[in-house]
Amino acid sequence: MLRYWTAGESHGKGNIALVDGFPAGVPIDPAPINLELKRRQGGYGRGGRQRIETDLVDIKSGIWQGTSLGSPIALEVVNKDYKLERLGDLERPRPGHGDLTGAMKYLGSIRGILERASARESVARVSAGALAQQLLAQFGIESFGYVAELGGIRVEPRPGTLVEQRALRDASELYILNPDREQVIKDLIDVCGKEGDTLGGVIEVRVEGLPFGLGTHAQWDRKLDGKLAQAVMAVQAIKGVEIGLGFEGARRRGSQVHDPILYDETARSSTTLGFRRPTNNAGGLEAGMTNGQPLVIRAAKKPISTLRKPLASINLATKETAEANYERSDVCAVPAASVILQNVVAFEIAAALIDKFGGDSLLEMQARWEQFHELARAK
Repeated sequence: MLRYWTAGESHGKGNIALVDGFPAGVPIDPAPINLELKRRQGGYGRGGRQRIETDLVDIKSGIWQGTSLGSPIALEVVNKDYKLERLGDLERPRPGHGDLTGAMKYLGSIRGILERASARESVARVSAGALAQQLLAQFGIESFGYVAELGGIRVEPRPGTLVEQRALRDASELYILNPDREQVIKDLIDVCGKEGDTLGGVIEVRVEGLPFGLGTHAQWDRKLDGKLAQAVMAVQAIKGVEIGLGFEGARRRGSQVHDPILYDETARSSTTLGFRRPTNNAGGLEAGMTNGQPLVIRAAKKPISTLRKPLASINLATKETAEANYERSDVCAVPAASVILQNVVAFEIAAALIDKFGGDSLLEMQARWEQFHELARAK
């Protein structure tokens, strides 16, 4: 079973991910992990901290001569902005954050809640996901995240191959797939920043190259769509998740929703096993299992809760009305969230891959992958 835990606070010494269940024999390069960490720090509308930090992963264990050992892998990203012990507590909780609810739950300080609840914690999750992507690459599987909507402005992707669309995304400060929408969204972010306000958006993640049968229908807690939904919803500020058509599917008749099944003998040797769908409204998942089509999952990210022009709150000590505290923040972090979601999705796919084809080593997994596809083609 592939799983991970994270530790660290926003202004603490660093953030750590401990990954357990990763197979032996996978070539591991820290450069792609650092690239994902850098992309997470990017995006138009970010705040001052991203100019302070230079996030780099330090692999503490589980790797020998650039190859995974099968033992737990510890990943650490050190914070340059380390001042937790010097920071005072907040007296006026911020609406939309966990300040008030956390202080009531733990009967303690707001500072202790906000430091752990901060999206800075996602550094560890990106590290773990970027590690998982190196396993997926051994099987030709790729997770790809981008911004589909920002501040109410929808961005229709330009058609193209995955390589072409990745180039579009990586050339964009907004991580979108249509350069024609770049400036109008930047202008909106600038206006909101001047007004002391913030913006949210919608992120889409696609996973290409998936085989049949990751996940299972057999138990509710092992369905892949459920695991993906939990992983995505657990990212800070995510308030909704949909797969494939999602909510739109509820507005249509069944004949306009379900994907017809066709067969193409020339594609029999691919991971689709020759089965072809003219549409992918299911988003690559049926009955909690991958169906050989690309996975498509979207998430709604609310606007950042810390406002430079604060909303009304109370002073916890006096219970008198006051403006909420302000902590250094961003105007918009939707592009950064697309990096986080790409990586948490990749980790869940890697976990499902190990469940299906798992062994102690990459060689065992590859042998079982080949055997499964041979048996499936003969069915």
